[in-house]
Amino acid sequence: MPDPQSKTMPRAVMADELGPPDRYALVDHDPGPPSPTQVSISIRAAGISFVDVLTASGGYQVKPPLPFIPGSECAGIVSAVGSEVEGLAVGDRVVGSGWGGMFANAANLPARTVRKMPAALSFEEAAVFPVSYATAWHALVDRGGLKAGETLLVLGAGGAAGYAAVQIGKHLGARVIGSASGDSKRALAIAGGADAVVDARADDWREQVKTANGGKGVDVVFDPVGGDATDPAFRSLGWNGRHLVIGFPGGIAALRTNLPLLKGASLIGVDVRQFGIFEPEKSEANRDTVFALAAEGKLRPAIARTYKLAEFRAAMEDAAAGKSAGRIVLVMD
Repeated sequence: MPDPQSKTMPRAVMADELGPPDRYALVDHDPGPPSPTQVSISIRAAGISFVDVLTASGGYQVKPPLPFIPGSECAGIVSAVGSEVEGLAVGDRVVGSGWGGMFANAANLPARTVRKMPAALSFEEAAVFPVSYATAWHALVDRGGLKAGETLLVLGAGGAAGYAAVQIGKHLGARVIGSASGDSKRALAIAGGADAVVDARADDWREQVKTANGGKGVDVVFDPVGGDATDPAFRSLGWNGRHLVIGFPGGIAALRTNLPLLKGASLIGVDVRQFGIFEPEKSEANRDTVFALAAEGKLRPAIARTYKLAEFRAAMEDAAAGKSAGRIVLVMD
């Protein structure tokens, strides 16, 4: 539903076919009233991730239904609630997540995907909080079993999930080494709590990692990068190491199967979307935890730039380039 104070039709970024940003247009789009189990949100900000742009282009491993409105996370104000919804009311500041629909002024979302916004976060920060931090927590705690005193190597430490992993790794008591490709991204990783940083493009990258960890192999690798970064990162693991595969914007890597044997190491997949489907109660408990930490000011995303909704193409291109230190956010009219 539109904002009660707005007299104009809500708008959304939409395309009838998946493709690059120039295939999308900003059109009038009123989602109508919520169903009995939905919440209507007047969106104030929406995060843009590499995966959002990949999904919009048709390059993601699962294709969304058409016509498609991109966007997987947002923050805003509840404007209406369905008859069966409990615990949320008109006027509540909330965050929502899902698969598409959030590059818009308004959206109807299942109430189970909507949570009250941590008061410590702005709309822009809250809009990019749920997915990255839930992913990093699931990866490090559920899949990686990261323990206090262990060493965590975070690839893409200046990116969305990487920066969240840096903060969560420090919260869990690990020594964190951040790997990033630019000075600003490495500076961001340090600001997020990394104990040391290395240059992701350096010829002596493995030596830098080894030196940063006192000559020893690392315990856990958080890998949202893929491509050429995966093999040397896996080789940097110590005995009983765990390599967490979060994503592969750098391409799908090939790994020699003798490496896990020689290191007693594990290659572990992390898919937070399917985790929510197959283990919904555990997924919700994880979100309770990270939201509570955000409310205490212990977890906070970094914003690189904001764009107005009408500037969505530039915002999508910025997010796809992956060069920014921090997150790209759309802010609504």
